[in-house]
Amino acid sequence: MRLNIMSRPKYDKNQTVSFIGGIGTIKNYKPDSNTWNYAVEMEMGPEPYFGRLGNETTVLLHEADITGALN
Repeated sequence: MRLNIMSRPKYDKNQTVSFIGGIGTIKNYKPDSNTWNYAVEMEMGPEPYFGRLGNETTVLLHEADITGALN
């Protein structure tokens, strides 16, 4: 019998992290195929001259795609 035990997530909710493409805040995470998937809300940039239509982008990233914590 083989026992598969995942490690604890490397990043926590509300932690600011960097990744290729920007900086964001961890909003949620869940286990997936021996790694963790993170929902990362990207930081809002300056408001465009035509205004905003809604919230900024939330991206789903594997733990390996996050390059580091900023706080």
